[in-house]
Amino acid sequence: MVLGITTSATSFLKVLVNLSPLGTLLTISFILTLLSTLAYKYLTDQKKLKEIKDETKKLQEEMKLLKNDASKMMEKQKEIMQKNMYVMRSSFKPLLYTFIPFLLIFILLKNVYEPLGKLVFGLSWIWIYVLSSFVFSILIRKLLKVH
Repeated sequence: MVLGITTSATSFLKVLVNLSPLGTLLTISFILTLLSTLAYKYLTDQKKLKEIKDETKKLQEEMKLLKNDASKMMEKQKEIMQKNMYVMRSSFKPLLYTFIPFLLIFILLKNVYEPLGKLVFGLSWIWIYVLSSFVFSILIRKLLKVH
């Protein structure tokens, strides 16, 4: 059953790629970035992450004032690291939900785009995906107020 779905998805994607390889890749990049950002937004405690972000910013400002006191500066650094550990642990839940579907999509993209070689500016599909995803992520996170 999975093989049949993969084969029909590959055929459909090849049709789209034949029409516009770059446009199709950018569209897929946008959709995947939007889905992963939505997963992160709704599967994490955004209020808590915002608080941590603000606290971390405050701690960094305090560290600037403690340049001459290494021991107090290390205490602030330790607090920042503990807060960052919470943020990192929070990101695992969305990762668990998106990992397998995205992996399958990347395999599909590789099968379709690899034979095309370089697409634009001497870049292969994966680099175009990474760069566009990075830009889309910044924009989507700002629009959706994701912390």
